[in-house]
Amino acid sequence: MSNTLQTFDVVVVGGGPSGATAATDLARQGLSVMLLDRAGRIKPCGGAIPPKAMEEFDIPESMLVAKVNSARMVSPKDLAVDMPIDGGYVGIVDRETFDEWLRQRAASVGADLRRGTFERIDRDADGVAIVHYRTSADAADAGVHVAVRAKSIIGADGAMSQVAKQCVPGADKIRYVAAYHEIVRSPRAADAGANQKYSATRCDVYYQGKLSPDFYAWIFPHGDTASVGVGSANKGFSLRSAVGALRQITDLHGMETIRREGAPIPMKPLPRWDNGRDVVLAGDAAGVVAPASGEGIYYAMAGGRFAGVAVTQFLASGKPQALRSARRSFMKAHGKVFFVLGIMQRFWYSSDKRRERFVSICRDPDVQHLTWQAYMHKKLVRAKPFAHMRIFLKDMSHLLGLARA
Repeated sequence: MSNTLQTFDVVVVGGGPSGATAATDLARQGLSVMLLDRAGRIKPCGGAIPPKAMEEFDIPESMLVAKVNSARMVSPKDLAVDMPIDGGYVGIVDRETFDEWLRQRAASVGADLRRGTFERIDRDADGVAIVHYRTSADAADAGVHVAVRAKSIIGADGAMSQVAKQCVPGADKIRYVAAYHEIVRSPRAADAGANQKYSATRCDVYYQGKLSPDFYAWIFPHGDTASVGVGSANKGFSLRSAVGALRQITDLHGMETIRREGAPIPMKPLPRWDNGRDVVLAGDAAGVVAPASGEGIYYAMAGGRFAGVAVTQFLASGKPQALRSARRSFMKAHGKVFFVLGIMQRFWYSSDKRRERFVSICRDPDVQHLTWQAYMHKKLVRAKPFAHMRIFLKDMSHLLGLARA
């Protein structure tokens, strides 16, 4: 079989931000790269990306459908706290357009972009991996089975990654939040200004148990459209009903629904990202979505880049241990942020009483400043140690119930 199948240095399974970033980086190095993407899939996502992502991954401003300059946090008792962004912004992309642009960029630098559904990995006589997939089907065509050889594989095929389940021990035990959103037509500027329940330059986040018992609901502006969504790990909770309720209370129930999408979002990074041989994971497949916030695009792209570096080292050295560097590098860069956000989610999202206090804390100028600085620059801010101390003391008073909500 080895004499008949095409052989690639790298096969990247999954063409979202993580896989497309890895494929682009690797193709630019002159490696032979195949990028396999399942056509027609659009991930439910608010679409937020920070300026750091624009800079680090060469994303042109033309990809943004909106720029957000504030966030509104809404408590269970409908306390609304606005958090203006001082000196920055949150960029918003439409995943349907953005992901395809990333894939086409990979193709433009030499990656072989193919549309199809991953099936399995087995081995050739010489031990080289064989990737099996089926070409995209339509109503008149069931698709065609294809197999290629791969010296290395990056699994970037989402939170329910088949590559991970087949190849990486423990990947089948990943915990996730189910997310669902509806893309709706945005209110006209005049209509939105009349009731102030929607703004084309503001992200709204609802911390209310009736809308999500353990996560949050959101409204993110997308220019002519908006993402109205919710996440929850509670399997008995109706996400669609919650989105309907959110649309009702924000006067978006009468707006045209463009599309509906649902998908799992992982809750924490997997303890292992490689198979010790020739496969490494990236993006949602590796579990790299920020706890508490659910932010995934930047971290997916960062994970894809680290996976690409690990694969390059592996191909150059022939040592499978090199693949471990993807997780090590990611956690060194972002592990502390994930740890802090994980604690926040476990504590503050556990009841409406705590959510009320959490939103109240967000009124603090120090909290707002450090939150946005950490978001935009993707690191914990150390420049204002006394601000951190004040926040710690205020946080403790809320935790102990000494502060007024």
